[in-house]
Amino acid sequence: MATGGQRPAALAGLELLASAVLLLDADGRIVYANAAAENLLESSLKALSRQTLSAQFLNPAELDNICAQAREHRYADMRQDLMLERPGREALHVHSIVTALDEPAGHLLIELREHLQHLKLDREERILDQSQVNKELIRNLAHEIKNPLGGIRGAAQLLEMELPALNAGELREYTQVIIKEADRLQTLVDRLLAPHRRPHIVGDVNIHEVLERVRSLMLAEFPSGLTIRRDYDASIPEFRGDKEQLIQTVLNIAHNAAQALAARIEAGDAEIIFKTRVARQVTLAKVRYGLALDLHIIDNGPGIAPQIRDRIFYPLVSGREGGSGLGLTLAQTFVQQHMGVIECDSRPGCTDFRILLPLP
Repeated sequence: MATGGQRPAALAGLELLASAVLLLDADGRIVYANAAAENLLESSLKALSRQTLSAQFLNPAELDNICAQAREHRYADMRQDLMLERPGREALHVHSIVTALDEPAGHLLIELREHLQHLKLDREERILDQSQVNKELIRNLAHEIKNPLGGIRGAAQLLEMELPALNAGELREYTQVIIKEADRLQTLVDRLLAPHRRPHIVGDVNIHEVLERVRSLMLAEFPSGLTIRRDYDASIPEFRGDKEQLIQTVLNIAHNAAQALAARIEAGDAEIIFKTRVARQVTLAKVRYGLALDLHIIDNGPGIAPQIRDRIFYPLVSGREGGSGLGLTLAQTFVQQHMGVIECDSRPGCTDFRILLPLP
């Protein structure tokens, strides 16, 4: 049996489960929690060890009741949907399975499955599939536009050379419109194709060096009115990745945030937070990883408009006038090239972009 926050070898298989699994002694104290349980309760086994599970929640009555019934062996196991409130954190909506163990007497095995976790995995799979379709569509469409575009520009240049001298100045205005618009479309096509053309240069990456680089760039552009706060977990190890792509990813998100914060920058109370944590036992792009980087880029802006919230990663979708709608598309492409996922939670006063990347 586990003591003092140690993990027993007999329970090693539970570390691979996506569901949170806890073992309680006869007094309701936690003697074991797998990695998914640590992640769910946002605390380590060492910190949880010898605390009661009830003490983790503000409304433990229902949980205590089904634990008591399980100990009385009224059923093989007790199953119930629970809403568990926590001090200073979001409530947990879970399906609980409580099973009484014969040995040691009075001990309980508790499994907690987040309702949102299944929905989240399904959503991530849909986003991944949609992203692949979008990339193919963009690549094919860009090539189809690019081929005739060169011909249009060339024809306009030849036409300009053949203009009669009498009206050349007046008519050249029209040919220049064609040439300039062709160049503008060419630039747009190049930006659409950029993430597929650029080589993926892999090396050792320290995520905090990436964030510090972006922070210095942002503060140089917005020297007053904007605070960029750090909330780093210094224990995060280096990982293999493309440093320049990750800098561009974070910069695109932070720059979008700063533009949304224009009014608050003027008022002097705009804030962006760079937050890093380690997530355990997560599924990214349909693959299970023991450890992952959990990076948050949070701003206190007005939030993303509801009508585009589900489409912000689509190409050419922008929440501001004059925006290209490519910044977040590029960010998503670069994150996916690192086998990670990017998601967004937004409401007035708080927009949180979350990036998950596998760690060694």
